[in-house]
Amino acid sequence: MLGICLVLCQALLSILKPWSGTGARATWVKSVAVLFFALLWIPVGAANIPVVAYVRGMTADLSTTLIALAIWRMAHLTWGWPAMPRREKVAVMAGVALAAAFLYPMALGWGDWDAYRPGWGSWGMLLALLLVCSVCWVKGLRVVPALVALALIAWSFGLMESTNLWDYLLDPWLSIYALGFVFIKCAQAVFKRFVR
Repeated sequence: MLGICLVLCQALLSILKPWSGTGARATWVKSVAVLFFALLWIPVGAANIPVVAYVRGMTADLSTTLIALAIWRMAHLTWGWPAMPRREKVAVMAGVALAAAFLYPMALGWGDWDAYRPGWGSWGMLLALLLVCSVCWVKGLRVVPALVALALIAWSFGLMESTNLWDYLLDPWLSIYALGFVFIKCAQAVFKRFVR
């Protein structure tokens, strides 16, 4: 639930960014985010459970990849950490979009092979992740291997209810964002190439 709170606060900070400015206005925006974070933990309803638990009931657990990206973005917006380099962001989003385009249709039965099954500890999946991380490392990309390492560590310690590695690597919300990101980037590239 903490991950869901962090992702929601990051989304709020991103929405309020145009109004943040500097000085007192920036402090006001950060205060709103802290208040929002606190409000998500207030117990409500007959069951007397926190608001974030209701959100979790609708979204399920979020991947460690999405939580890590949200924390990075929140640190950038609040403490001035460097933003993720554009090349790294494109690599992460392309990787997530490719994995989602492969995993979800196959897991929903659109093919003869269950792509979700290797997530329960298949050596083939671990070797594929090692290969992807090695290629990224050689190409000078450090974020993809770091995110995969975080997911593997969280999976090894069983930090989520799921025991499937895929659930640590990506989730539907991150997948939708990544697919939209890749679609927009491809559309922009086509527009620049053929409209100019």
